[in-house]
Formats: sequence, C-alpha cells, structure tokens
Amino acid sequence: MQWKDAFELPDALGWLEIFILAALLYYVFRLFKGTRGSSILSGLIILFLALYAITSLSHLDVLNWILTKLMLYITLAIVVIFQPEIRRVLARLGRQPWRNNGMVTQKSLVEPLMQCVKLLSNRKIGALIAIEREIGTRAIQDTGTKMNSSVSAELLSTIFFPHTPLHDGGVIISGDRICAAGCLFPLSQKEELSKTLGTRHRAAIGITEETDAIVVVVSEETGAVSIAYNGRLRRGLDDERLRRVLSSMLRRERTGLSRFREKIQTGEASLSDTVLMTFKEDKEDE
Repeated sequence: MQWKDAFELPDALGWLEIFILAALLYYVFRLFKGTRGSSILSGLIILFLALYAITSLSHLDVLNWILTKLMLYITLAIVVIFQPEIRRVLARLGRQPWRNNGMVTQKSLVEPLMQCVKLLSNRKIGALIAIEREIGTRAIQDTGTKMNSSVSAELLSTIFFPHTPLHDGGVIISGDRICAAGCLFPLSQKEELSKTLGTRHRAAIGITEETDAIVVVVSEETGAVSIAYNGRLRRGLDDERLRRVLSSMLRRERTGLSRFREKIQTGEASLSDTVLMTFKEDKEDE
C-alpha cells in the first residue's frame, strides 16, 4: 500500500499534458525514422538514460548533477546534428493550409515535359527536372547556370543531350520558366533506399526532402521514368501514367508563399501585407 500511495494519478489537465507530450514524441520519432539522424538520436537517448539511471541508483550525486547540467549543451548539440531534419520540418510548417489565395497553376508544363521525357527515355538519355512549387530553391539554383527561358521540349532535350556543358546536373523550373540548369541537388541520406538507386535518383529524392518540388527523373541506364515528391520516389511510369500523375500534381494551385515571394521580387510587398498560403496534398495516385 505504501508503494501505491507514493504515486498519484494525474487529473484531467495532467492527462492532457501527457497526451500532448506523447504526440510530440511520436511526431519527432516519426520525423527521424529512416534518416541517418535516427540512429544518432536513439544512441543519445539510450546513453543518457543509462548514465542517468546508473548515477541515480548508485547515489553518484556529483556525476548525476553534471549530467543534469549537461542537458542544455546536449540540446544545442541536437540542434546542430539534426539541422537538415529541423530545416525540413520548418519548411513544411511554412506551407500549411491556412488560407486559400489561388494563383495560376502549372498545367501548361505537362505537354512539353511529356514530349521531352518521351524523347530522352527512348534514347536512354539521363535527365533530372525539378518543378519548384511553394518553397524556394534559390540556394540550389545558385549552384548551376542561371537561365530565364520558356519551357519547351526542344530546349530541355538539348540541355540534357550528352557532352553539352549543362547536361550533367539538374534543371529547375519556376512558374513557367526554366530558371537554372546544371544544378547540384542535395543527395538523400535515407538509409532504407535501395542500393540500386544511382546518384541521379538520390538527388531527386534529396531535393524533395528539403522542398515541395516535383522532380522528373529519366534513367540513363534503362530509360525508365520516375517521379519524386515529398521524399518518395515512384519508378517505372509509362506515358499514360506519367501524364496522369503530372496533370494531377501540376494542377494544384501555387498560392500564398509564391505570391508573397513574387511581390518581394517586384517590390510590391509592404509590411502590412499578410499573405498566407494553402497547400492541400492530393492522395497519391495508385
């Protein structure tokens, strides 16, 4: 009875706090699942809990006090170690559905992309084409050659033709313009990715982990066409399925954040502007 009396059941507010804490922990572990940071996070938690339990049970008060004080520095270390994951979470939070301010969609890109991909696939010419959405890709654009060209199948095919100066890299399309070519995309660090995936496919997944871009990939070895989005890769798409997936994704309206960015670039934005965007993901086309 004395052991049971030492514990007091929480009230309704206490249960609410427990639920919120459990939900936050679940979201954190789900966020790090499958990334290189997951093993580091697990190792840190196990090491700290083990040391804390040993020092507490052994009455090593000095070491226990040191571990408690080190919590602040461990928090700072976690921010540094998991900087890519934290950056990706903040980017996703910046495009949550709060308000609907419709803008022009990118449906006009479907036909030139289809023609380009079909040509490159038949000739087994590798390609990496990213279509920017709400989250900007300026840092990645700076790694390549700036362009300001209309999107056409002929131009895209020429860029990726072997031995041309810009073929070894990715193309970024912003709005209805090709804004950069020969760009270096960040490689995905997911450990569960198939070992058969080459650098081009890992780069496609990598940029979609950091942004909400849609990436079309053509394999140089097989000519197979894939689409990467939201950190996932869909491989082996035929013409009909590729057209259906592109049409579904590119008809989504570019809103809020894109409008605010365009206002800043044109000098129209003021401090009184309040532009919130909406982004609603369609269910993945099976």
